[in-house]
Amino acid sequence: MTQENKKLYPKHIAIIMDGNGRWAKERGLKRSEGHDQGMINIQKISREIIKYEGIKVLTLYAFSTENWHRPILEVNHLMNLPGRFFKEFMPEIQENNIRIKLTGFPHQVPRKTRKVVEKAAEETKDNTGCILNFALNYGGRQEIVDAAKQIAEKVKNEELKVSDIDIDLFDSHLLNTQSTQPYQDIDLLIRTSGEERLSNFLLWHNAYSEFYFSDAYWPEFDKDELKKAIEAYQNRSRRYGGI
Repeated sequence: MTQENKKLYPKHIAIIMDGNGRWAKERGLKRSEGHDQGMINIQKISREIIKYEGIKVLTLYAFSTENWHRPILEVNHLMNLPGRFFKEFMPEIQENNIRIKLTGFPHQVPRKTRKVVEKAAEETKDNTGCILNFALNYGGRQEIVDAAKQIAEKVKNEELKVSDIDIDLFDSHLLNTQSTQPYQDIDLLIRTSGEERLSNFLLWHNAYSEFYFSDAYWPEFDKDELKKAIEAYQNRSRRYGGI
């Protein structure tokens, strides 16, 4: 990779990890086995991401605020995966200087799951490498509504004036900004499994991101698929509304 192309690396990649269930079904497996394989793939893709020096943040859509509508057994299985993930992967996370961050509404997550992720974040808080940011119990609309409520409360208490409210101030009240700044804006959004929608994911921070849709299910999204996504990004012209 030339020095010129290195400058074009997306600083923040976000992935909607879609297709675990369909991957399992096509192989005659249980949906839970698809999620297990998806967890293993997070480790594989994380290893690849840190090889790209220009990438500062990888945000993964681990569980949405809408996913609570899934069958209770599946939800319980998903809530147990973080514990297994960090037990297996934490030595490698520390070795590679990765910081764990959390974006979402953890108070609604089972205490056991929440404690596991918070412990991982605490143990890696002094690491200075790539941020691995988990969007856990996350919803884009709720994130924006909560930020608006916080700002409204500050105006009510005369801590802010209405005239103080601008894009930067609003942005500073968003969960994802607090987890990933100064790289909070998404450069490249990847969605696997062939679906082409945002699904309430980082609505504010995807305002000017480049979208890449892969037909591969998440468990089979490998380093070659990642490379294709990054190369597609590098070949695009980001104009931000200009010419």
